[in-house]
Amino acid sequence: MGIVEQPDARDSSEQVLIRKVRTSSDITGALELWKSQPRAESLILHGGDVDEVWELFCGLYVFVQAAGGCVTDERKRLLMIHRLGIWDLPKGKVDKGEAVDAGALREVREECGLKNVELQKRLCETWHTYERKGKQHLKRTDWYLMRGTNSDPLIAQSEEDISEVRWMGAEEVAAMKAATYPSLRQVITAWEEAVR
Repeated sequence: MGIVEQPDARDSSEQVLIRKVRTSSDITGALELWKSQPRAESLILHGGDVDEVWELFCGLYVFVQAAGGCVTDERKRLLMIHRLGIWDLPKGKVDKGEAVDAGALREVREECGLKNVELQKRLCETWHTYERKGKQHLKRTDWYLMRGTNSDPLIAQSEEDISEVRWMGAEEVAAMKAATYPSLRQVITAWEEAVR
């Protein structure tokens, strides 16, 4: 294992942990070590065969397929949701047998109350882990660029803990981007590049 100083505009003291793995126990140990290192922003796992390392890693989690949307209105504003105290993008779990892009549209409609929303193109994917009911989950979220209209009333889906739905201009998006989940920053960057 190695620890590498990672120069970064935000904090030049952040570190990247690097760990060679051969077994799932090696991965579990690397994850525990990473959690105990507050300055370590990233963990890189490597081994003889990338596919084998990925398979070992995935074997530690319950896989969840999700999808979401970066919805743009006529004024090139981004549709955001406020959930559990953090600004977020509309997304959710894809139903069994449902196409991923159809799941993205359904989730945006359900969470935001939009009726007139259409899919434009795929933007990117993100991965993150979380614990729920004592089990570790690995969530892949496929993100899509969508077109909506600000004439549709916005209705927050309260049963999903969404307290507000709002169109945000460039300045608000920049402020929100700095304060949201790290995994969403790349999605917002992909959206910014797509709507320029």
